[in-house]
Amino acid sequence: MNDTLKALTDILESRKGADPGSSYVASLHAKGLNKILEKVGEEAIETILAARDAADNGDTSALVSETADLWFHCLVMLSHLGENSASVLKELERRFNTSGLDEKAGRTQS
Repeated sequence: MNDTLKALTDILESRKGADPGSSYVASLHAKGLNKILEKVGEEAIETILAARDAADNGDTSALVSETADLWFHCLVMLSHLGENSASVLKELERRFNTSGLDEKAGRTQS
């Protein structure tokens, strides 16, 4: 599974400096962080709605598709800010063998 994330990370990085007229990812970077964040928010809402529909009708195909869109746009966001999926995976691995309740309680309150 990490091979897919690695390949996608490499593609996203290569498209950061591409012609915005020829690459969707390049066009997002050219429009800036606010546009990328707008897309992340839009995809998050669509994922939530697809989950509600899946709970009602048992068909998870739209949920999987919308989740892929959300993950993709999150990866674009990370790339825009100089991070990537490896950083997220490392953080998830750090949390192994830690109770979710303990992990949440240990976060700095803001």
